Amino acid sequence: MDRRPTMMDPPVEELMARVDSKFTLVSLAAMRGRQINSYYNQLSEGLGTIVPPQVASVSRKPLSIAMEEIAVGKITYHRPAPGELQAVEDEEEEAEQ
Repeated sequence: MDRRPTMMDPPVEELMARVDSKFTLVSLAAMRGRQINSYYNQLSEGLGTIVPPQVASVSRKPLSIAMEEIAVGKITYHRPAPGELQAVEDEEEEAEQ
């Protein structure tokens, strides 16, 4: 299958195959991009508390690295069922009492 050249690599179509909606893709990439940015910022402090990038990338931009991680399946998400979320909130309330 021939792909048209695009400005973005990996292509959006490839990324959309990994998520259920554009909103999920944007949220996941933004969250991971912030984590990668924090990782690079804390390197000089020697803390090492944030997971480093999971792919070898020629890009220096955290969002591009995050998109590459999503494309290869290194970054995934879990959407809790409605009842599952309520059960967690109930457990937290009981723990506070």
